[in-house]
Amino acid sequence: MLRFHLQDQLICNGGEAYCELRSNAIQILSVALDTVDPKRAIQNKIRIDRGFLLAGGWSCELSSLKRILVIGGGKAGGAMAEAVESLLGERVTAGVVNILRGTEAKYSLKKVRLLGASHPVPDKHGAEGVAEMLDLVANASKDDLIIVLISGGGSAIMPYPAEGITLEDIQNITSRLLKKGATINDLNAVRKHLDFFKGGQLARRCGSARVLSIILSDVVEDSLDIIASGPTSPDSSTWFDAVEALKKYAVWENSPRSVRDRFEKGIRGEIEETPKMGDPVFEKVFNFIVANNSGACEAAVKEATRLGYNGLIISTMIEGEARHVGSVYAGIAREVSSNGRPVKVPAALVLGGETTVEVRGSGRGGRNQEVAISVAQKISGLNCVVACLATDGVDGPTDAAGAIVDGATLKRAQAANLSIDFYLKENDSYSFFNHLGDLIVTGPTGTNVNDLTLILIGAI
Repeated sequence: MLRFHLQDQLICNGGEAYCELRSNAIQILSVALDTVDPKRAIQNKIRIDRGFLLAGGWSCELSSLKRILVIGGGKAGGAMAEAVESLLGERVTAGVVNILRGTEAKYSLKKVRLLGASHPVPDKHGAEGVAEMLDLVANASKDDLIIVLISGGGSAIMPYPAEGITLEDIQNITSRLLKKGATINDLNAVRKHLDFFKGGQLARRCGSARVLSIILSDVVEDSLDIIASGPTSPDSSTWFDAVEALKKYAVWENSPRSVRDRFEKGIRGEIEETPKMGDPVFEKVFNFIVANNSGACEAAVKEATRLGYNGLIISTMIEGEARHVGSVYAGIAREVSSNGRPVKVPAALVLGGETTVEVRGSGRGGRNQEVAISVAQKISGLNCVVACLATDGVDGPTDAAGAIVDGATLKRAQAANLSIDFYLKENDSYSFFNHLGDLIVTGPTGTNVNDLTLILIGAI
């Protein structure tokens, strides 16, 4: 089971009154993360039986294949590649998978090459990796199986600029949209139309080969075309959507000329759209989700119930500005504590999804840390602990996965002369929680199924 960095300190930080709640929160989150471990998920959902590879309702007779090629990428790509090699062994012919730079040494593979790439802003190493993937599948035939590993972070980790677009163009647009707090749907609508790999375009490049895409979902509602920008999925977004997204966040006017030229040509029908539902290229593709946020939330509630809490999943579809979402979470905690609604204490409320942060200040932080600092301001005095976690272990541009707060956090902050209003204004939640010792640090977890928030409320 995953152990958080400085776990004992994290449990004791709130003092004796909150020690048990904090300990239980960490236990519950650890179980949830273990449940959506990519290796476990693939082992549970994909198998070989009497010479057939089986995944959901899809099957493939292994003896009919000349080659099995493995490509793809994302934050869970390394663990997924290990699981596939473990399952198929020497049947794997070759492979190239892009993963988060710095995590390559964690994995041991024989047939699949792991290439480190940057996130959340793409780099040349990611583009070079995609070029190798496309070379590998360039001559694929109907006797080949291409296994595509797709997980969150894949949009940045697998860039492949379209004709007339440079990597610098994509870096420019990505950075600006992230700073504006763009939703993942808007961000990916843009990225899919700047790229030759995303938005179903990989499916076009796999020839007549059969394609099995194994997917860890990190997006609300498990939208296939949003997860890693859906390289093997029909794209629901259009040129018009991409332009509207840039205008929505006031990025269009100052976008590189090459970007505006491409999008304007696309709207005029001078450049082909990404493939849509019903396109024949998808007839040979099977997209299979093996783990998602719902699975993590369900595991969290099951463990909380085992520990004696009245567990309830509030939603797996939480979105919105992080500081506002934090205020809502605090209101839910107060309602449970005061009135026993929607569940009586001791209560464990679980929420999943992904918030956004519009960066206005000059500090450091991540969306989960900003949710947590907003909660802390409004649960003072409650017998309550709230833990906010990015399941990939990386919350924004920091080394933290999130943060934990309780009913004494505000008082501890005031005693240390830390103003929550100031740290919110500066988007500097990382510094705030670093001072208090309440950062949740896991390192890259090897999975990625969006964000998870746990609200534990003890008896009064």
